[in-house]
Amino acid sequence: MVSSLIDHSHVAAFDDESLLVDRAARGDEGAFRALYNRYYNRVYSIAKGILLQGEEAEDAVQEIFTLAYRNLGRFDRRSRFSTWLFRIAVNRSIQQSRSLKFKRGTVPLGDEAETIADRTDASPAEDPKVASAMERLQPGDRAVLTLFYWDELSLNEVAESIGCSPNAAKTRLFRARERFKQFFEQEAGE
Repeated sequence: MVSSLIDHSHVAAFDDESLLVDRAARGDEGAFRALYNRYYNRVYSIAKGILLQGEEAEDAVQEIFTLAYRNLGRFDRRSRFSTWLFRIAVNRSIQQSRSLKFKRGTVPLGDEAETIADRTDASPAEDPKVASAMERLQPGDRAVLTLFYWDELSLNEVAESIGCSPNAAKTRLFRARERFKQFFEQEAGE
């Protein structure tokens, strides 16, 4: 009777993920490659949502997976591998965003001065007003919005990915939405 209440597809996926993680932690490059292939698009989406530039996001993704590979031994398996990986993605992307902001503040922008709306790979937002509003947000706000809206994570998953409680994630999401709304309305009014 209890087994009828369990979603076996989720259990099977979790078991498959656990097996891949175990094999990768023992040095099986094929297993890590399988994890990389499984999560590349999601990790790229997180990085792109925070960094807003495809090239920067690609660089971040490589660093994120390198960090994950090096630190597989630290993964404690209390959460899913994907949640742990997304947390690395958020933290690394925010760090890179801050670094880029510093570099851009001290170096002439040149061709990088184009707006996000002018870029051909402006995802996660196709609407130039949405993209511009996202660009004006702090990296942490972009992270929460990207995880919740574009990656469609639940509030609990967002909380785990950014390292806070579900209530804190809900508050951060509310505040990020309010700031986004303010910037979006300014863009629409211009």
